Amino acid sequence: MSTLNKITPCLWFDTQAEEAANFYVGLFENSRVLRTRHFGPGGPRPADMVLTVDFEIDGQQITALNGGPEFTFSEAVSLQVSCDSQEESDHFWNKLGEGGEEVQCGWLRDRYGFSWQVFPAELDDLIDDPDPVRAERAMRSMLSMVRIDLSEIRRAMDQP
Repeated sequence: MSTLNKITPCLWFDTQAEEAANFYVGLFENSRVLRTRHFGPGGPRPADMVLTVDFEIDGQQITALNGGPEFTFSEAVSLQVSCDSQEESDHFWNKLGEGGEEVQCGWLRDRYGFSWQVFPAELDDLIDDPDPVRAERAMRSMLSMVRIDLSEIRRAMDQP
């Protein structure tokens, strides 16, 4: 009997599925590898190579697949990390970004090329401010950033 959810994201890697799953599990609390499957003889990749890794990061079940080099990640699909504070956001931003690439507006690509959106949850409240002028300033400030910085957004909101 499978412990997976009915709908589970599957991330297509070339050969780094196990490495990536272990990296993600090591980064997020309440995370674990659930199952690792290997290719058998006669498969499209070498026998005993990791085929899939089912894992869970902070309650979200995901499968990592060693599918080959035919497909790569793009920003069209990402995982969002909504953080309780600026400090937590900075922590995940720095760890996920190691060996990767910072993009814009809280987006980054990790060392495997997968995209993440990392932001303090309070960002939603700031860009939804009931005062439309303040909300616009917050949005404009956020759009100019790479890593989200709430103190900078608040400063922009309070400008006369």
